[in-house]
Amino acid sequence: MSVYVVGHKSPDTDSVTAAIAYAELMKAKGEDYIPCMQGEPNPETALVLERFGVATPELLTDATDKKIALVDHSDLNQAPDNLAKGEVVAIIDHHKVGDVTTNSPIFFCAMPVGCTGTVLKGIYDQEGVALDPKVAGLMLAAILSDTVNFKSPTCTDADKKVVAELKEIAGVDDTDALFMDMLKAKSAVAGVPAMDLLHRDYKDFDMNGKKVGVGQLELAALDQVADMRDDLYKAVQEQKAGGRHTVLLMLTDVVKEGTDLVVVSDDPALIEGAFGAKLDGNSMWIDGMMSRKKQVVPILQKAFGC
Repeated sequence: MSVYVVGHKSPDTDSVTAAIAYAELMKAKGEDYIPCMQGEPNPETALVLERFGVATPELLTDATDKKIALVDHSDLNQAPDNLAKGEVVAIIDHHKVGDVTTNSPIFFCAMPVGCTGTVLKGIYDQEGVALDPKVAGLMLAAILSDTVNFKSPTCTDADKKVVAELKEIAGVDDTDALFMDMLKAKSAVAGVPAMDLLHRDYKDFDMNGKKVGVGQLELAALDQVADMRDDLYKAVQEQKAGGRHTVLLMLTDVVKEGTDLVVVSDDPALIEGAFGAKLDGNSMWIDGMMSRKKQVVPILQKAFGC
């Protein structure tokens, strides 16, 4: 029976490339693993797949009667629908341990690093499986993306070491140039509906029984969204209306290394207190905020009493 490898909803470059990389590893061991994704690739991911000549994985949104390997997440809110009607056989991740449970022992590998690609490189090495240069390129791009070219506080020495190894395998001479090409694709907003931008990199979390959504849009400069701020705010409001306590949109300026945090919440004062900042209209600038995983979600969990 095939095993379907899939990342989280609103797939990003790490979730898509991790599914491909893990499926390729298991195929090399003679197993039938199929890479999948829960939605269309975002512009950055599409560029990376084209850059390294790798086919786009198939779509999978329902786990019913399927064997599933989860990559880049372990939260039910981010997993395929009806996960309980399928069978989770593996989890490879670099986030906090989520609320996915299993009835039998599984392969589980999570590490406190900047990207699932870094975790997977360690598994490849441990298994003694040689990396295809194309897959190495995908993993390299994912690490650059997730660590914001090593600027994110999630970046570790292990990520930097793996990038140095992967660039040799993939034949990439200039990782800065690759990152800038990815950033241009990721931050392209012209003509894109505001709701699509919110969902470009969006995750829901269970915060002590309350649903909290956090989206992130990485930009070369905040000026890129100056003329669509009202539309983005309306999209955040619409998203919150779907039964959520709070929805945040991180407008992250990669050059200035900070985030303008758009807030729609049942308790704005709680959000202000959590981040030690005051709302100016419907947003607040937080200097140095680059990472949802390390600088937003843990703070919200503490604020919500998780």
